[in-house]
Amino acid sequence: MKKSIALLVALTMLAASALTLTGCTSSGSNGVKVVNIPLTQEEYAFGVDKSQPELLTKVNEFIAKIKSDGTFDKICNNYFGDGTPVAVNSAAPDESKDQLVVATNAGFEPFEYTKGDKYYGIDMEIADALAKYLGKELVISNMDFDAVCLSVGQSKADMAMAGLTIKEDRKEYVTFSDKYYNAAQKLIVKANDKTFDNCKTKEDVEAILNGFDSNTKIGVQTGTTGQFYVEGDKDWGFSGYKAKAVGYKSGSLAVQDMINGNINYVIIDEAPAQSITKAINELN
Repeated sequence: MKKSIALLVALTMLAASALTLTGCTSSGSNGVKVVNIPLTQEEYAFGVDKSQPELLTKVNEFIAKIKSDGTFDKICNNYFGDGTPVAVNSAAPDESKDQLVVATNAGFEPFEYTKGDKYYGIDMEIADALAKYLGKELVISNMDFDAVCLSVGQSKADMAMAGLTIKEDRKEYVTFSDKYYNAAQKLIVKANDKTFDNCKTKEDVEAILNGFDSNTKIGVQTGTTGQFYVEGDKDWGFSGYKAKAVGYKSGSLAVQDMINGNINYVIIDEAPAQSITKAINELN
């Protein structure tokens, strides 16, 4: 990834396979595949500034609207179907203008990522449409994922749109909107790794994970559900594993480090898992 970030990000735009497809494989020595068994069940929502209840009302109205009129399905089709991703521009912050400031982590394709100075992704297209719905100018503030909710909590942004799972401890900083997407964590392994090939259920996968000790390293995106799943989290009811969780700023960096032999596996959200896997296998 360190040598090919630009190309890898560009290739993620080609990741239009449905989430229900089996994990991709590659004949190349650096191929990877997704173990197509959901390990968690999650709900994505937007995190709104607690001091702006009127914005929360408008956001929920907007979510209902795009769900009912087909806009949401059209946006998703740009990334999971035969549609074309649409570039989203960010205005410069200007307190003299009526702006909607959105905090995100643009390393989470297909929900948010960059190509040049343009933003792409499901959340970014929704943000663009939401700003127009509100009659505001869109400003996108890109930061590390674990700073996104904090930024909103400190009123540095109006809302967080970052493939954000509804989680109790995040409610300290934001008020969650209605959910807009169901997600899950999935496991990525090297293409020639047969460890999980006979698994049919979540319990099968977890039985193998429970057999690993701290010598096994599992890559996760820092601050995401994948990290909580591996390390354990009482709010989620995750008991965690003895395997060591290794945090990265993005799932792409984790997968590349796995290819380089520095970690054994990666656990990240299913949509990014499919996109990253597709992109990496295209390079081999």
